Amino acid sequence: MSTVTSLVQSVDWLALAPPTVAAAVALVVLVADLFLPAARKPLLGWIATAGLALAALSLLPLLGEDRRTFCLPAHPDVCSYVADPFTLVIQFLVLGGALLTALLSIDTLKDHDLPSGEYWFLLLSSASGAALLPASRDLATLVIALEVASLPAFALVGLRRGDRLSSEAALKFFLSSVAATAVMLLGVSFLYAATGSLHLSQVAHALTALPDPRLATLASAGVALTLVGFAFKTAAAPFHFWVPDTYVGAPLPIAGYLSVVGKAVGFSGLILVTVQGFPTYANVWGPALAVLAALTMTVGNVAALRQDPRRAHSAVRLLAWSSVGQAGYLLVPIAAAGYTDDPAHAIGSTVAYALMYAAVNLGAFAVAALVARTRPANRITDYRGLYHQRPVVALALGFFLLCLAGLPPGIIGLFAKVTVFSVAVDAGLAWLAVIMAVNVVIALYYYLQWTTVLFRGAEEGAGEGAEDTERAKAPEATRTGQPSRARIPAPLATAIALATVLGIALSGAPQLVLRFASGALL
Repeated sequence: MSTVTSLVQSVDWLALAPPTVAAAVALVVLVADLFLPAARKPLLGWIATAGLALAALSLLPLLGEDRRTFCLPAHPDVCSYVADPFTLVIQFLVLGGALLTALLSIDTLKDHDLPSGEYWFLLLSSASGAALLPASRDLATLVIALEVASLPAFALVGLRRGDRLSSEAALKFFLSSVAATAVMLLGVSFLYAATGSLHLSQVAHALTALPDPRLATLASAGVALTLVGFAFKTAAAPFHFWVPDTYVGAPLPIAGYLSVVGKAVGFSGLILVTVQGFPTYANVWGPALAVLAALTMTVGNVAALRQDPRRAHSAVRLLAWSSVGQAGYLLVPIAAAGYTDDPAHAIGSTVAYALMYAAVNLGAFAVAALVARTRPANRITDYRGLYHQRPVVALALGFFLLCLAGLPPGIIGLFAKVTVFSVAVDAGLAWLAVIMAVNVVIALYYYLQWTTVLFRGAEEGAGEGAEDTERAKAPEATRTGQPSRARIPAPLATAIALATVLGIALSGAPQLVLRFASGALL
Protein backbone atom coordinates (compact mmCIF):
# COMPACT_ATOMS: atom_id res chain seq x y z
CA MET A 1 0.00 0.00 0.00
CA SER A 2 2.80 2.39 0.86
CA THR A 3 4.44 1.72 -2.50
CA VAL A 4 1.26 2.67 -4.35
CA THR A 5 0.87 5.86 -2.32
CA SER A 6 4.44 6.94 -3.05
CA LEU A 7 3.75 6.82 -6.79
CA VAL A 8 0.85 9.27 -6.63
CA GLN A 9 1.78 12.76 -7.76
CA SER A 10 0.26 15.79 -6.07
CA VAL A 11 -1.63 18.31 -8.20
CA ASP A 12 -1.40 22.07 -7.69
CA TRP A 13 -4.65 23.27 -9.26
CA LEU A 14 -3.79 26.93 -8.77
CA ALA A 15 -0.64 26.54 -10.87
CA LEU A 16 -2.71 24.72 -13.52
CA ALA A 17 -5.46 27.36 -13.55
CA PRO A 18 -4.63 29.30 -16.77
CA PRO A 19 -4.78 26.39 -19.26
CA THR A 20 -7.46 24.60 -17.20
CA VAL A 21 -9.84 27.56 -17.21
CA ALA A 22 -9.49 27.95 -20.99
CA ALA A 23 -10.14 24.22 -21.51
CA ALA A 24 -13.15 24.25 -19.15
CA VAL A 25 -14.73 27.22 -20.91
CA ALA A 26 -14.17 25.44 -24.25
CA LEU A 27 -16.29 22.56 -22.99
CA VAL A 28 -18.93 24.98 -21.69
CA VAL A 29 -19.14 26.62 -25.12
CA LEU A 30 -19.38 23.25 -26.86
CA VAL A 31 -22.26 22.11 -24.66
CA ALA A 32 -24.03 25.50 -24.76
CA ASP A 33 -23.93 25.43 -28.55
CA LEU A 34 -26.20 22.38 -28.50
CA PHE A 35 -28.98 24.16 -26.63
CA LEU A 36 -28.80 27.80 -27.75
CA PRO A 37 -31.13 28.80 -30.62
CA ALA A 38 -29.54 30.33 -33.72
CA ALA A 39 -30.55 33.85 -32.69
CA ARG A 40 -28.63 33.48 -29.41
CA LYS A 41 -25.42 32.04 -30.88
CA PRO A 42 -23.55 35.39 -30.55
CA LEU A 43 -23.69 34.82 -26.79
CA LEU A 44 -21.06 32.10 -27.24
CA GLY A 45 -18.53 34.71 -28.34
CA TRP A 46 -18.98 36.72 -25.18
CA ILE A 47 -18.73 33.54 -23.04
CA ALA A 48 -15.47 32.65 -24.79
CA THR A 49 -14.09 36.19 -24.40
CA ALA A 50 -15.00 36.22 -20.69
CA GLY A 51 -13.36 32.80 -20.29
CA LEU A 52 -10.10 34.00 -21.81
CA ALA A 53 -10.17 37.09 -19.59
CA LEU A 54 -10.73 34.85 -16.55
CA ALA A 55 -7.84 32.59 -17.60
CA ALA A 56 -5.58 35.65 -17.89
CA LEU A 57 -6.71 36.91 -14.47
CA SER A 58 -5.85 33.52 -12.95
CA LEU A 59 -2.20 34.43 -13.52
CA LEU A 60 -2.35 37.10 -10.81
CA PRO A 61 -2.18 34.74 -7.78
CA LEU A 62 0.89 33.10 -9.32
CA LEU A 63 2.98 36.28 -9.63
CA GLY A 64 6.16 36.22 -7.59
CA GLU A 65 5.94 32.48 -6.99
CA ASP A 66 7.61 29.40 -8.45
CA ARG A 67 5.02 26.64 -8.26
CA ARG A 68 5.52 23.10 -9.50
CA THR A 69 3.24 20.13 -9.96
CA PHE A 70 3.29 16.61 -11.42
CA CYS A 71 6.69 16.05 -9.82
CA LEU A 72 8.43 12.68 -9.48
CA PRO A 73 7.99 11.39 -5.90
CA ALA A 74 11.63 10.27 -5.77
CA HIS A 75 12.84 13.59 -7.23
CA PRO A 76 10.60 16.47 -6.05
CA ASP A 77 12.59 18.98 -8.11
CA VAL A 78 11.90 17.08 -11.38
CA CYS A 79 8.44 18.16 -12.50
CA SER A 80 6.34 18.11 -15.64
CA TYR A 81 4.63 21.47 -15.01
CA VAL A 82 6.40 24.57 -13.66
CA ALA A 83 4.77 27.98 -13.18
CA ASP A 84 7.93 30.13 -13.03
CA PRO A 85 8.41 33.72 -14.33
CA PHE A 86 9.13 32.49 -17.87
CA THR A 87 5.90 30.49 -17.90
CA LEU A 88 3.80 33.36 -16.59
CA VAL A 89 5.15 35.90 -19.09
CA ILE A 90 4.48 33.60 -22.06
CA GLN A 91 1.05 32.63 -20.69
CA PHE A 92 0.21 36.33 -20.37
CA LEU A 93 1.27 36.86 -23.99
CA VAL A 94 -0.70 33.82 -25.22
CA LEU A 95 -3.92 34.52 -23.32
CA GLY A 96 -3.75 38.25 -24.06
CA GLY A 97 -3.28 37.49 -27.75
CA ALA A 98 -6.17 35.02 -27.70
CA LEU A 99 -8.36 37.61 -25.96
CA LEU A 100 -7.67 40.22 -28.66
CA THR A 101 -8.32 37.54 -31.29
CA ALA A 102 -11.68 36.81 -29.68
CA LEU A 103 -12.63 40.49 -29.85
CA LEU A 104 -11.68 40.57 -33.54
CA SER A 105 -13.67 37.41 -34.20
CA ILE A 106 -17.08 38.40 -32.84
CA ASP A 107 -18.10 40.39 -35.91
CA THR A 108 -16.10 38.25 -38.34
CA LEU A 109 -18.31 35.27 -37.49
CA LYS A 110 -21.44 37.27 -38.30
CA ASP A 111 -20.01 38.78 -41.48
CA HIS A 112 -18.85 35.47 -42.96
CA ASP A 113 -21.49 33.20 -41.41
CA LEU A 114 -18.97 30.95 -39.66
CA PRO A 115 -20.25 28.26 -37.26
CA SER A 116 -20.07 29.85 -33.80
CA GLY A 117 -19.91 26.77 -31.60
CA GLU A 118 -17.09 25.11 -33.53
CA TYR A 119 -15.13 28.36 -33.89
CA TRP A 120 -15.11 29.28 -30.22
CA PHE A 121 -14.47 25.72 -29.05
CA LEU A 122 -11.48 25.41 -31.38
CA LEU A 123 -10.07 28.83 -30.42
CA LEU A 124 -10.33 28.11 -26.69
CA SER A 125 -8.84 24.63 -27.11
CA SER A 126 -5.90 26.03 -29.04
CA ALA A 127 -5.37 28.75 -26.43
CA SER A 128 -5.44 26.11 -23.69
CA GLY A 129 -2.65 24.12 -25.38
CA ALA A 130 -0.69 27.31 -26.03
CA ALA A 131 -0.91 28.23 -22.33
CA LEU A 132 0.18 24.74 -21.29
CA LEU A 133 3.30 24.64 -23.46
CA PRO A 134 5.55 27.21 -21.69
CA ALA A 135 4.94 25.40 -18.39
CA SER A 136 5.90 22.00 -19.82
CA ARG A 137 9.17 20.61 -18.53
CA ASP A 138 9.17 17.16 -20.10
CA LEU A 139 9.27 16.28 -23.78
CA ALA A 140 6.01 14.31 -23.76
CA THR A 141 4.00 17.17 -22.25
CA LEU A 142 5.76 19.58 -24.60
CA VAL A 143 4.71 17.65 -27.71
CA ILE A 144 1.15 17.13 -26.44
CA ALA A 145 0.77 20.84 -25.64
CA LEU A 146 2.16 21.75 -29.05
CA GLU A 147 -0.37 19.53 -30.81
CA VAL A 148 -3.28 20.71 -28.66
CA ALA A 149 -2.37 24.25 -29.73
CA SER A 150 -1.88 23.28 -33.40
CA LEU A 151 -4.64 20.79 -34.25
CA PRO A 152 -7.57 23.16 -33.59
CA ALA A 153 -5.75 25.81 -35.63
CA PHE A 154 -5.91 23.58 -38.74
CA ALA A 155 -9.69 23.51 -38.49
CA LEU A 156 -9.90 27.24 -37.77
CA VAL A 157 -7.92 28.05 -40.91
CA GLY A 158 -10.26 25.93 -43.06
CA LEU A 159 -13.51 26.94 -41.38
CA ARG A 160 -14.74 29.03 -44.33
CA ARG A 161 -16.52 26.14 -46.03
CA GLY A 162 -16.64 26.30 -49.81
CA ASP A 163 -13.81 28.83 -50.00
CA ARG A 164 -10.99 27.54 -52.19
CA LEU A 165 -8.31 29.72 -50.58
CA SER A 166 -9.36 28.59 -47.12
CA SER A 167 -9.26 24.90 -48.07
CA GLU A 168 -5.82 25.22 -49.68
CA ALA A 169 -4.50 27.14 -46.68
CA ALA A 170 -5.75 24.52 -44.23
CA LEU A 171 -4.24 21.69 -46.31
CA LYS A 172 -0.81 23.35 -46.56
CA PHE A 173 -0.83 24.20 -42.86
CA PHE A 174 -1.90 20.66 -41.94
CA LEU A 175 0.67 18.87 -44.11
CA SER A 176 3.58 21.04 -42.98
CA SER A 177 2.64 20.74 -39.30
CA VAL A 178 2.16 16.98 -39.50
CA ALA A 179 5.57 16.64 -41.12
CA ALA A 180 7.09 18.81 -38.39
CA THR A 181 5.42 16.77 -35.66
CA ALA A 182 6.60 13.48 -37.18
CA VAL A 183 10.19 14.73 -37.33
CA MET A 184 9.97 16.06 -33.77
CA LEU A 185 8.52 12.81 -32.39
CA LEU A 186 11.32 10.85 -34.04
CA GLY A 187 13.84 13.16 -32.38
CA VAL A 188 12.14 12.81 -28.99
CA SER A 189 12.15 9.02 -29.29
CA PHE A 190 15.87 9.07 -30.05
CA LEU A 191 16.52 11.27 -27.02
CA TYR A 192 14.47 8.99 -24.77
CA ALA A 193 16.36 5.94 -26.05
CA ALA A 194 19.70 7.64 -25.42
CA THR A 195 18.96 9.21 -22.01
CA GLY A 196 16.19 7.07 -20.51
CA SER A 197 14.15 10.10 -19.50
CA LEU A 198 11.72 12.64 -20.94
CA HIS A 199 12.12 15.34 -18.27
CA LEU A 200 14.24 18.18 -19.59
CA SER A 201 16.42 18.49 -16.50
CA GLN A 202 17.22 14.76 -16.51
CA VAL A 203 17.80 14.76 -20.27
CA ALA A 204 20.24 17.66 -19.86
CA HIS A 205 22.10 15.80 -17.10
CA ALA A 206 22.24 12.54 -19.06
CA LEU A 207 23.55 14.25 -22.20
CA THR A 208 26.63 15.48 -20.34
CA ALA A 209 28.03 11.95 -19.92
CA LEU A 210 26.63 9.33 -22.27
CA PRO A 211 28.45 6.04 -21.58
CA ASP A 212 28.36 4.66 -25.14
CA PRO A 213 29.51 6.52 -28.31
CA ARG A 214 26.57 4.97 -30.16
CA LEU A 215 24.18 6.59 -27.67
CA ALA A 216 25.94 9.92 -28.23
CA THR A 217 25.31 9.57 -31.98
CA LEU A 218 21.66 8.71 -31.32
CA ALA A 219 21.32 11.71 -28.99
CA SER A 220 22.89 14.05 -31.55
CA ALA A 221 20.40 12.87 -34.15
CA GLY A 222 17.58 13.38 -31.64
CA VAL A 223 18.68 16.95 -30.89
CA ALA A 224 18.92 17.79 -34.61
CA LEU A 225 15.50 16.33 -35.46
CA THR A 226 13.82 18.07 -32.53
CA LEU A 227 15.27 21.41 -33.62
CA VAL A 228 14.07 20.85 -37.20
CA GLY A 229 10.56 20.16 -35.88
CA PHE A 230 10.52 23.43 -33.96
CA ALA A 231 11.94 25.29 -36.98
CA PHE A 232 8.72 24.35 -38.81
CA LYS A 233 6.59 25.57 -35.91
CA THR A 234 8.38 28.93 -35.72
CA ALA A 235 8.16 29.45 -39.52
CA ALA A 236 11.93 29.70 -39.77
CA ALA A 237 13.29 29.59 -43.33
CA PRO A 238 13.46 27.28 -45.23
CA PHE A 239 10.48 25.80 -43.34
CA HIS A 240 8.31 28.88 -43.78
CA PHE A 241 6.61 28.04 -47.10
CA TRP A 242 3.16 27.51 -45.55
CA VAL A 243 2.88 30.99 -43.98
CA PRO A 244 1.70 33.37 -46.78
CA ASP A 245 -1.04 31.14 -48.21
CA THR A 246 -2.21 30.08 -44.76
CA TYR A 247 -2.58 33.68 -43.58
CA VAL A 248 -4.44 34.68 -46.76
CA GLY A 249 -6.83 31.74 -46.64
CA ALA A 250 -7.57 31.90 -42.92
CA PRO A 251 -10.15 34.25 -41.39
CA LEU A 252 -8.23 37.45 -40.57
CA PRO A 253 -8.49 37.06 -36.76
CA ILE A 254 -7.01 33.56 -37.07
CA ALA A 255 -4.18 34.86 -39.27
CA GLY A 256 -3.39 37.36 -36.51
CA TYR A 257 -3.66 34.60 -33.91
CA LEU A 258 -1.19 32.39 -35.78
CA SER A 259 1.24 35.28 -36.28
CA VAL A 260 1.37 36.00 -32.54
CA VAL A 261 0.19 33.06 -30.43
CA GLY A 262 1.44 30.46 -32.90
CA LYS A 263 4.88 32.02 -32.83
CA ALA A 264 4.86 32.32 -29.02
CA VAL A 265 4.15 28.60 -28.82
CA GLY A 266 6.94 27.67 -31.21
CA PHE A 267 9.54 29.98 -29.70
CA SER A 268 8.77 29.09 -26.07
CA GLY A 269 9.13 25.39 -26.94
CA LEU A 270 12.37 26.06 -28.78
CA ILE A 271 13.73 28.01 -25.79
CA LEU A 272 12.88 25.21 -23.38
CA VAL A 273 14.44 22.38 -25.36
CA THR A 274 17.63 24.28 -26.22
CA VAL A 275 18.41 26.15 -22.99
CA GLN A 276 17.02 23.64 -20.50
CA GLY A 277 17.16 20.35 -22.37
CA PHE A 278 20.24 20.57 -24.61
CA PRO A 279 22.75 22.97 -22.98
CA THR A 280 25.51 20.41 -23.65
CA TYR A 281 24.90 20.80 -27.38
CA ALA A 282 25.02 24.61 -27.36
CA ASN A 283 27.99 24.45 -29.73
CA VAL A 284 25.65 22.76 -32.24
CA TRP A 285 22.30 24.52 -31.88
CA GLY A 286 23.86 27.96 -31.31
CA PRO A 287 25.47 28.23 -34.79
CA ALA A 288 22.54 26.40 -36.40
CA LEU A 289 20.01 28.86 -35.00
CA ALA A 290 22.25 31.82 -35.93
CA VAL A 291 22.24 30.69 -39.58
CA LEU A 292 18.47 30.09 -39.43
CA ALA A 293 17.96 33.57 -37.97
CA ALA A 294 19.98 35.23 -40.75
CA LEU A 295 18.21 33.22 -43.46
CA THR A 296 14.73 33.74 -42.01
CA MET A 297 14.93 37.52 -41.59
CA THR A 298 16.44 37.92 -45.08
CA VAL A 299 13.87 35.72 -46.85
CA GLY A 300 10.97 37.35 -45.00
CA ASN A 301 11.99 40.94 -45.62
CA VAL A 302 13.01 40.47 -49.26
CA ALA A 303 9.71 38.70 -50.01
CA ALA A 304 7.75 41.45 -48.24
CA LEU A 305 9.67 44.04 -50.26
CA ARG A 306 8.52 42.39 -53.51
CA GLN A 307 4.78 42.46 -52.74
CA ASP A 308 2.69 44.25 -55.38
CA PRO A 309 0.42 46.75 -53.57
CA ARG A 310 -2.29 46.24 -56.23
CA ARG A 311 -2.41 42.45 -55.87
CA ALA A 312 -5.46 40.97 -54.12
CA HIS A 313 -4.76 40.26 -50.42
CA SER A 314 -1.40 42.05 -50.66
CA ALA A 315 -1.90 43.64 -47.22
CA VAL A 316 -2.23 40.23 -45.53
CA ARG A 317 0.61 38.80 -47.60
CA LEU A 318 2.87 41.65 -46.56
CA LEU A 319 1.99 41.05 -42.89
CA ALA A 320 2.66 37.34 -43.42
CA TRP A 321 6.12 37.89 -44.91
CA SER A 322 6.78 40.55 -42.28
CA SER A 323 6.03 37.98 -39.58
CA VAL A 324 8.61 35.65 -41.15
CA GLY A 325 11.17 38.46 -41.00
CA GLN A 326 10.25 39.21 -37.39
CA ALA A 327 10.71 35.50 -36.59
CA GLY A 328 14.32 35.91 -37.71
CA TYR A 329 14.83 38.71 -35.18
CA LEU A 330 13.25 36.55 -32.46
CA LEU A 331 15.70 33.74 -33.24
CA VAL A 332 18.76 35.95 -32.73
CA PRO A 333 18.78 35.97 -28.88
CA ILE A 334 18.08 32.21 -28.75
CA ALA A 335 21.10 31.65 -30.99
CA ALA A 336 23.11 34.03 -28.78
CA ALA A 337 22.17 31.94 -25.73
CA GLY A 338 24.37 29.19 -27.15
CA TYR A 339 27.40 31.49 -27.04
CA THR A 340 27.01 33.11 -23.64
CA ASP A 341 27.40 32.09 -20.01
CA ASP A 342 24.16 33.93 -19.15
CA PRO A 343 21.52 32.41 -21.46
CA ALA A 344 18.68 33.76 -19.29
CA HIS A 345 19.55 37.34 -20.26
CA ALA A 346 19.56 36.47 -23.95
CA ILE A 347 16.24 34.62 -23.65
CA GLY A 348 14.78 37.64 -21.88
CA SER A 349 15.48 39.71 -25.00
CA THR A 350 13.44 37.31 -27.13
CA VAL A 351 10.56 37.51 -24.65
CA ALA A 352 10.73 41.32 -24.57
CA TYR A 353 10.67 41.45 -28.37
CA ALA A 354 7.78 38.99 -28.49
CA LEU A 355 5.70 41.14 -26.12
CA MET A 356 6.19 44.21 -28.31
CA TYR A 357 5.53 42.28 -31.52
CA ALA A 358 2.34 40.68 -30.15
CA ALA A 359 0.66 43.98 -29.30
CA VAL A 360 1.42 45.88 -32.50
CA ASN A 361 1.04 42.99 -34.94
CA LEU A 362 -2.40 42.07 -33.62
CA GLY A 363 -3.26 45.75 -33.86
CA ALA A 364 -2.26 45.77 -37.53
CA PHE A 365 -4.40 42.68 -38.19
CA ALA A 366 -7.29 44.37 -36.37
CA VAL A 367 -7.15 47.35 -38.74
CA ALA A 368 -6.84 44.95 -41.69
CA ALA A 369 -10.01 43.19 -40.47
CA LEU A 370 -11.79 46.55 -40.34
CA VAL A 371 -10.75 47.51 -43.88
CA ALA A 372 -11.71 44.04 -45.16
CA ARG A 373 -15.32 44.69 -44.15
CA THR A 374 -15.66 47.15 -47.05
CA ARG A 375 -12.67 46.14 -49.20
CA PRO A 376 -12.61 42.32 -49.13
CA ALA A 377 -9.71 42.12 -51.61
CA ASN A 378 -7.60 43.85 -48.91
CA ARG A 379 -4.97 45.32 -51.21
CA ILE A 380 -2.46 47.80 -49.84
CA THR A 381 -3.86 50.30 -52.34
CA ASP A 382 -7.25 49.92 -50.62
CA TYR A 383 -5.76 51.77 -47.65
CA ARG A 384 -5.20 54.88 -49.75
CA GLY A 385 -6.93 57.85 -48.16
CA LEU A 386 -7.77 55.96 -44.97
CA TYR A 387 -6.68 59.00 -42.95
CA HIS A 388 -9.35 61.14 -44.62
CA GLN A 389 -12.05 58.52 -43.93
CA ARG A 390 -11.02 57.28 -40.49
CA PRO A 391 -8.18 59.44 -39.13
CA VAL A 392 -7.91 57.67 -35.76
CA VAL A 393 -7.74 54.23 -37.36
CA ALA A 394 -5.16 55.40 -39.91
CA LEU A 395 -3.00 56.91 -37.15
CA ALA A 396 -3.26 53.66 -35.18
CA LEU A 397 -2.16 51.56 -38.18
CA GLY A 398 0.64 54.00 -38.95
CA PHE A 399 1.81 53.69 -35.35
CA PHE A 400 1.73 49.88 -35.51
CA LEU A 401 3.75 49.85 -38.74
CA LEU A 402 6.33 52.27 -37.33
CA CYS A 403 6.65 50.08 -34.23
CA LEU A 404 7.32 47.05 -36.43
CA ALA A 405 9.85 49.11 -38.39
CA GLY A 406 11.51 50.36 -35.20
CA LEU A 407 10.99 54.07 -35.91
CA PRO A 408 9.72 56.85 -33.61
CA PRO A 409 7.11 57.29 -32.28
CA GLY A 410 7.17 53.49 -32.06
CA ILE A 411 9.89 53.65 -29.41
CA ILE A 412 9.17 50.14 -28.10
CA GLY A 413 9.99 48.68 -31.52
CA LEU A 414 13.28 50.59 -31.61
CA PHE A 415 14.21 49.52 -28.07
CA ALA A 416 13.36 45.88 -28.77
CA LYS A 417 15.54 45.83 -31.90
CA VAL A 418 18.41 47.56 -30.11
CA THR A 419 18.17 45.01 -27.29
CA VAL A 420 18.29 42.07 -29.70
CA PHE A 421 21.16 43.74 -31.60
CA SER A 422 23.19 44.28 -28.42
CA VAL A 423 22.65 40.65 -27.31
CA ALA A 424 24.07 39.44 -30.63
CA VAL A 425 27.10 41.72 -30.31
CA ASP A 426 27.72 40.71 -26.69
CA ALA A 427 27.64 37.04 -27.72
CA GLY A 428 30.30 37.64 -30.37
CA LEU A 429 27.85 37.31 -33.29
CA ALA A 430 28.89 40.53 -34.99
CA TRP A 431 28.18 39.06 -38.46
CA LEU A 432 24.61 38.27 -37.42
CA ALA A 433 24.19 41.79 -36.00
CA VAL A 434 25.30 43.24 -39.35
CA ILE A 435 22.81 41.08 -41.26
CA MET A 436 20.10 42.15 -38.83
CA ALA A 437 20.95 45.82 -39.36
CA VAL A 438 20.76 45.40 -43.15
CA ASN A 439 17.38 43.68 -42.84
CA VAL A 440 16.01 46.40 -40.58
CA VAL A 441 16.89 48.93 -43.31
CA ILE A 442 15.21 46.75 -45.97
CA ALA A 443 12.08 46.51 -43.84
CA LEU A 444 11.90 50.28 -43.47
CA TYR A 445 10.99 50.60 -47.15
CA TYR A 446 7.86 48.45 -47.19
CA TYR A 447 6.62 49.59 -43.76
CA LEU A 448 7.03 53.26 -44.74
CA GLN A 449 5.53 52.64 -48.18
CA TRP A 450 2.35 51.28 -46.57
CA THR A 451 2.33 54.10 -44.02
CA THR A 452 2.51 56.79 -46.70
CA VAL A 453 -0.43 55.20 -48.56
CA LEU A 454 -2.64 55.89 -45.53
CA PHE A 455 -2.21 59.65 -45.86
CA ARG A 456 -2.55 60.06 -49.62
CA GLY A 457 -5.74 61.33 -51.18
CA ALA A 458 -8.36 58.73 -52.03
CA GLU A 459 -8.12 57.51 -55.61
CA GLU A 460 -11.49 57.34 -57.35
CA GLY A 461 -12.29 54.03 -59.00
CA ALA A 462 -9.13 52.36 -57.76
CA GLY A 463 -9.24 48.62 -58.22
CA GLU A 464 -12.90 48.50 -59.26
CA GLY A 465 -12.70 45.55 -61.66
CA ALA A 466 -11.44 42.89 -59.30
CA GLU A 467 -13.26 44.53 -56.42
CA ASP A 468 -16.60 43.79 -58.06
CA THR A 469 -15.63 40.13 -58.31
CA GLU A 470 -14.84 40.05 -54.61
CA ARG A 471 -17.94 41.96 -53.60
CA ALA A 472 -20.09 38.84 -53.70
CA LYS A 473 -17.94 37.42 -50.89
CA ALA A 474 -18.11 40.57 -48.80
CA PRO A 475 -20.09 40.96 -45.57
CA GLU A 476 -23.75 41.87 -45.90
CA ALA A 477 -22.96 45.48 -44.99
CA THR A 478 -20.76 45.81 -48.07
CA ARG A 479 -23.16 44.11 -50.47
CA THR A 480 -25.93 46.46 -49.45
CA GLY A 481 -23.77 49.47 -50.20
CA GLN A 482 -22.96 50.49 -46.65
CA PRO A 483 -20.53 53.44 -46.78
CA SER A 484 -16.93 52.97 -45.71
CA ARG A 485 -17.42 55.41 -42.86
CA ALA A 486 -20.02 53.18 -41.19
CA ARG A 487 -19.78 52.71 -37.47
CA ILE A 488 -16.95 50.43 -36.33
CA PRO A 489 -18.30 47.40 -34.41
CA ALA A 490 -17.63 47.78 -30.68
CA PRO A 491 -15.54 44.58 -30.24
CA LEU A 492 -13.33 45.48 -33.21
CA ALA A 493 -12.94 49.07 -31.98
CA THR A 494 -12.04 47.73 -28.53
CA ALA A 495 -9.34 45.46 -29.96
CA ILE A 496 -7.78 48.31 -31.96
CA ALA A 497 -7.94 50.62 -28.93
CA LEU A 498 -6.36 48.04 -26.59
CA ALA A 499 -3.49 47.35 -28.99
CA THR A 500 -2.93 51.09 -29.50
CA VAL A 501 -2.99 51.91 -25.79
CA LEU A 502 -0.61 49.05 -25.03
CA GLY A 503 1.78 50.11 -27.79
CA ILE A 504 1.75 53.75 -26.65
CA ALA A 505 2.25 52.77 -23.01
CA LEU A 506 5.20 50.55 -23.89
CA SER A 507 6.70 53.26 -26.11
CA GLY A 508 6.34 55.74 -23.27
CA ALA A 509 8.21 53.49 -20.83
CA PRO A 510 10.06 50.83 -22.87
CA GLN A 511 12.39 50.05 -20.00
CA LEU A 512 9.46 48.47 -18.14
CA VAL A 513 9.00 45.62 -20.61
CA LEU A 514 12.75 45.18 -20.96
CA ARG A 515 13.20 45.02 -17.20
CA PHE A 516 10.16 42.76 -16.96
CA ALA A 517 11.44 40.24 -19.50
CA SER A 518 15.23 40.54 -19.49
CA GLY A 519 15.81 39.22 -15.99
CA ALA A 520 16.68 35.67 -14.99
CA LEU A 521 13.64 34.01 -16.49
CA LEU A 522 14.83 30.42 -16.54
